[in-house]
Amino acid sequence: MNQTALNLIAISIFFMTLSALLGPLLNLSPTIPALATFTILGIATFDSFKLQGKGGTIFLDWIAGFSGEHRDRIVHHEAGHFLTAYLLDIPISGYTLSAWEAWKQGQPGQGGVAFNDDQLASQLEAGKISAQILDRYCTVWMAGIAAETLVFNNTEGGADDQNKLVGVLANLGFSPSACQQKQRFHALQAKTLLQENWSSYQALVKAMRERASVVDCQSAIKKKPL
Repeated sequence: MNQTALNLIAISIFFMTLSALLGPLLNLSPTIPALATFTILGIATFDSFKLQGKGGTIFLDWIAGFSGEHRDRIVHHEAGHFLTAYLLDIPISGYTLSAWEAWKQGQPGQGGVAFNDDQLASQLEAGKISAQILDRYCTVWMAGIAAETLVFNNTEGGADDQNKLVGVLANLGFSPSACQQKQRFHALQAKTLLQENWSSYQALVKAMRERASVVDCQSAIKKKPL
């Protein structure tokens, strides 16, 4: 069972336990919390094995979305990916800022910036990738973490980005220590790009908050000096 389902089960059990404790005070039958717990556990299991955890991801993301800081972090994180990809000439096909938006667009997980990465995929399939393409994508993958660090002085997201980078590097034969060095190097590269184009980044954040199209987001970047 994946981590999303486990988190959902933990939250459900907490609320069901709380209702069981408060039940006598509210004249609530003890069978009601038990049935509710059984039902939610069944739903979580179905979601994990049949829906690959998408339902739980959407639910947990919906709960987190009530936090203004959480929403702010997401848009700044994804704007980091977007701007860096734009500057490094990686084609952008779309973006989402929530798991629900991602699900509607057929994207996995909690969404994010989607790239037209056919060139990367074909090179990875052939088992040989150019250093230039690898460096560009590694910088883009680390750009969300770099953006969060610049804006909030810490980072809460980016685990999937790091896993993607490490997975690609490991498949190419990089050692664990080399992967860590590459993460640090490209995080610094992304940070430098964002700092050098900060006014464009701020304009992009504003556009993405308004759910502007990819073309309009790129126009917002171009209006600011790079």
